[in-house]
Amino acid sequence: MAEGLGGAAATAAQEFRLESDTELRFEVESKNEKVTLEVKNGLAELFGTELFKGKIYEFYTGAKVAVYTWHGCTIELKGKTDVSYIAKETPMVIYLNVHAALEQYRNEAEQSGGRGPITMVVGPCDVGKSTVTRILLNYAVRMRRRPILVDLDVGQGQISVPGTIGALLVERPATVEEGFSQQAPLVYHFGHKSPSDNMDLFNINTTKLAEVISERMETNKKAQVSGCIINTCGWVKGQGYKMLTHAAQAFEVDIILVLDNERLYNELVRDMPKFVKVIFLPKSGGVVERTKKQRAENRDMRIREYFYGKRTPFYPHSFDVKFADAKIYKIGAPSLPDSCMPLGMKVEDALTKVVAVQPSLSIVHHLLAVSFAVSPEEDVIRTNVAGFICVTAVDMERQVFTVLSPQPRPLPNTMLLLSDMLFMDAH
Repeated sequence: MAEGLGGAAATAAQEFRLESDTELRFEVESKNEKVTLEVKNGLAELFGTELFKGKIYEFYTGAKVAVYTWHGCTIELKGKTDVSYIAKETPMVIYLNVHAALEQYRNEAEQSGGRGPITMVVGPCDVGKSTVTRILLNYAVRMRRRPILVDLDVGQGQISVPGTIGALLVERPATVEEGFSQQAPLVYHFGHKSPSDNMDLFNINTTKLAEVISERMETNKKAQVSGCIINTCGWVKGQGYKMLTHAAQAFEVDIILVLDNERLYNELVRDMPKFVKVIFLPKSGGVVERTKKQRAENRDMRIREYFYGKRTPFYPHSFDVKFADAKIYKIGAPSLPDSCMPLGMKVEDALTKVVAVQPSLSIVHHLLAVSFAVSPEEDVIRTNVAGFICVTAVDMERQVFTVLSPQPRPLPNTMLLLSDMLFMDAH
């Protein structure tokens, strides 16, 4: 199992000598701490991204890091870590074998002119789904592939703000500091932190995203051969399981990777068509369970990064929008019993109904999605969004609301969709 080196927290410079097929794991939890890492010799990688020898990498509060080496290396850490140890047993060889199998599918697709593997990563919360997704994407890109990352985890989204699902063409490995390049993502507004808040809308979004990706793959040969890797949320029981099987069907998946849950693995083996390969994978020993509070902090951090950047600072704009110049809508009417519904209308219809919202103090701190739809009569639900703004103030007398926006005025569109996601701008 994991072998501890210097069980106490590292404060000054500390050198770790790693043998082949081992991993240095460390966490930075203390507030306002910075830890630097340098590969002194040998070769190492972080979640599939190669680390350069002699380059200083910086990690801040909340970082949970696992640096792996195939051939052995020496690493120097400076700063205060809460935990730092070398693990000798890791699932990396298994993950590499999965990558090799996907690469075989891609080679076959290249020769036959067909489609590369569509892979879905599933499992309960905190088993390392996002990490496995990142490793497989990085390995694919290092083989000169152009896979598509699909993120269906609305609670802890990797592509845009929480409360969305989206896709991204991955053309270069994730950087250690910023992750994958976020240029030109395809994003759909969902507006809640859990699919359970509106299952009908979530399934419609998933189906639409799958259709658009299928169309785009047909026009991009490299992406078609490289395939997709789909990250999912941790809700895997009951309705959550139905949602996973719906996604598998919508994307026409070839492979499902199940992390650390034998029950889910057996259910999928039973329910999936025979041509879908369901593979059980162990989780990494370095995976850390997050509390509800940590998840909420992560969501807040993702929104903050959207407006202000991660390491590279962004400078968002603040300006007023007149009530008359914007139309705000919410998807989903308040749920009512069947007896209160208009004749012939079902509860499901209410969940996907586009309802006008009058600007008021209740929308302060809420995110608004700027939709590409021109009017509510258009298919707003199936239309992707241009980006997000945050309402920072509402002035009922002047009939204006103030927004925080990634770009200067005017808004690219006046059709705005209200999200449950909140952001308190402390800048």
